Amino acid sequence: MVLDWCHGRLPAFKLLIPFSCEDLSSLGPAPASLCQLVAQRYTALKETLPLMAAAGSRLLFVFHGLEHLNLDFRLVGTGLCSDPEESEAPAAIIVNLLRKYMLPEASILVTTRPSAIGRIPSKYVGRYGKICGFSDTNLQKLYFQLRLNQPDCRHGAGGVSATPAQRDHLVQMLSRNLEGHHQIAAACFLPSYCWLVCATLHFLHAPTPAGQTLTSIYTSFLHLNFSGEMLDSTDPSKLSLMAYAARTMGKLAYEGVSSRKTYFSEEDVRGCLEAGIQTEEEFQLLHVFRRDALRFFLAPCVEPGHLGTFVFTVPAMQEYLAALYIVLGLRKTTLQRVGKEVAELVGRVGEDISLVLGIMAKLLPLRALPLLFNLLKVVPRVFWRVVGKSREAVAQAMVLEMFREEDYYNDDVLDQMGASILGVEGPRCHPDEPTEDEVFELFPIFMGGLLSAHNRVVLAQLGCPIKTLDALENAQAIKRKLGKLGRQVLPPSELLDHLFFHYEFQNQRFSAEVLGSLRQLNLAGVRMTPLKCTVVAAVLGSGRHALDEVNLASCQLDPAGLRTLRPVFLRAQKLGLQLNSLGPEACRDLRDLLLHDQCQVTTLRLSNNPLTAAGVALLVEGLAGNTSLKHLSLLHTGLGDEGLELLAAQLDRNQQLQELNVAYNGAGDTAALALAKAAREHPSLELLHLYFNELSSECRQALRDLGSTTEGSAQVVVSLTEGTAVSEYWSVILGEVQRNLNSWDRGRVRRHLELLLRDLEDNRGGTLNPWRKAQLLRVEGEVRALLEQLGGPGS
Repeated sequence: MVLDWCHGRLPAFKLLIPFSCEDLSSLGPAPASLCQLVAQRYTALKETLPLMAAAGSRLLFVFHGLEHLNLDFRLVGTGLCSDPEESEAPAAIIVNLLRKYMLPEASILVTTRPSAIGRIPSKYVGRYGKICGFSDTNLQKLYFQLRLNQPDCRHGAGGVSATPAQRDHLVQMLSRNLEGHHQIAAACFLPSYCWLVCATLHFLHAPTPAGQTLTSIYTSFLHLNFSGEMLDSTDPSKLSLMAYAARTMGKLAYEGVSSRKTYFSEEDVRGCLEAGIQTEEEFQLLHVFRRDALRFFLAPCVEPGHLGTFVFTVPAMQEYLAALYIVLGLRKTTLQRVGKEVAELVGRVGEDISLVLGIMAKLLPLRALPLLFNLLKVVPRVFWRVVGKSREAVAQAMVLEMFREEDYYNDDVLDQMGASILGVEGPRCHPDEPTEDEVFELFPIFMGGLLSAHNRVVLAQLGCPIKTLDALENAQAIKRKLGKLGRQVLPPSELLDHLFFHYEFQNQRFSAEVLGSLRQLNLAGVRMTPLKCTVVAAVLGSGRHALDEVNLASCQLDPAGLRTLRPVFLRAQKLGLQLNSLGPEACRDLRDLLLHDQCQVTTLRLSNNPLTAAGVALLVEGLAGNTSLKHLSLLHTGLGDEGLELLAAQLDRNQQLQELNVAYNGAGDTAALALAKAAREHPSLELLHLYFNELSSECRQALRDLGSTTEGSAQVVVSLTEGTAVSEYWSVILGEVQRNLNSWDRGRVRRHLELLLRDLEDNRGGTLNPWRKAQLLRVEGEVRALLEQLGGPGS
């Protein structure tokens, strides 16, 4: 409204003056006139102050957040005042404006939480309006289109701009999910949750600020909505609204996580809200929370089969509040609740009695009694040991939730979040099918995120402080448990979740100690979005120990992802980048990696990427200056004759390479022979793979002869046989075919396998050695089995 007025879109008002009631309440009872308040808040309006009285109804005051002020409309409490120049307490000025005793013709707009409506008598109110949310899904879609197309949402990681098509695709998927998934549409009825959805999508698809985490988004979201607001400004406890929500909604959320449920009955909700309430003041606080904030956290379920129950407005909010409930130490056993009070009482009494008896013992023979009462001092120490055990139990619960075997083969948490917002492409499950067990993999991740320094600062502003010592002790307990359970080999999606936990925790020293034993990074099959690349690089990029193997096969990597992950690649000895659709432009980044002075990669697998000859031209530049690489696989990379000829001409510039695989590249006789001759003259090359290229039988025989003429030269693998015997590399060739059967051109593979089969049959007919015949028959059987899988003739 203020911005509209500034741009001339509210012509009915000549002057608009907004005030924050929270700011006015901070002034306390210190007297000030209305003119002084305006001049203090808006220096530029000093010259227009004389116009306030003359503006009449064209003057609009806006008072935002009335719940922060305690207004007393009784004459005995607030006297009458009509002069804007007269000094009064800020609350008294607002009361007289609302009474229409001061500036009676001025228009006034007041915003307040529902529980504070009664603080203004209805006779002073001309109109009530309740802002509920988006009543039309088209308004939701319009909001998402505007928000996701804002300039700050257009840029991805590394400053790469998202294309209009990508942004439109995101909006379309979100719109389809809003139409088909009624629960998320119900959540987005509240505009603030539309902001959270957009912020989460921005985080998942285009992370820009360094160090931003998912936990910080949710913490900032709650800070934007509640700031440090008190639940009830009239209550002497001055309890913050967020602290009350953490105690009540956090309890409900944690009980749901513990029992693996997301749907709650009215009895469940009432039980958590009313637990421990004994006084009238506590019932009043509960009434205020029900009116003002309960609907923000819980929503009636609109899914078929669960009508009449309640769910958290967005699923991740349940896990966030459950984590907050734990890290704030609100979950206490009966022993802890009673024991703390008893321990403190006994400790104080014991000190007093011991002091008195210590004095009396000097005069009377009662020396044994102070010793007995000194035992009372042990009680507090025993209690704090129990507290320490509870921290161990919290850490144990968190780690067990993180490494649940039932969740080993589902998607990683980032993909799960994306699917919950954008939906799942493809057919949905039938409603009659049994539902899968609920997954709460964000719960332990949020626990780590809430312990980070940045989030603890924001939580303190929300009235939910976490002491540094408590955070440190919790982190130590978590580290001990992770050290024991974190050494097990995890499936790729679970390993990424583990790394994401460390990313959320934002503590490099902690991560370095816990991940010091990690030697293999296997993320094969995980869709490596820009965010996931950032997560892996942030957590592992600063480590010092070498990684034996980094496997990123079939991860949909792009050149930007390669650049982000370079710090991790520099620590790897074996690097697998197969099946990533990497083109020639990616070879520029691979060249820079090979030329880096800290590169220690010994094995580089680039098979099944469309590198082409243009990419190889860049790779050979990296090979020329590299001293670590020994094994290079360029299997099925579209090199053709030009690519092999480039390798043949530049191979001698590298003196360490021991194995080169250029099989299945569509190369002809001339290029293959040229590369084989270069390999024969190479000082270190031991093995050259040339099978499945477009080679004539004469060329294959010439390559066999070439490999056998010079002792100690590179061995050339072109077939399953060597003379009349089976090649020692036959299992390597057929293993590659088996692994890539679904991604290679089936007709082309069938043709090559049929040639190999005829070669085997000819060699079997040309030998009388029964042992060789048996070996050839065995390999023939393997080839026939592959042909049957391809749908070709088995014989």
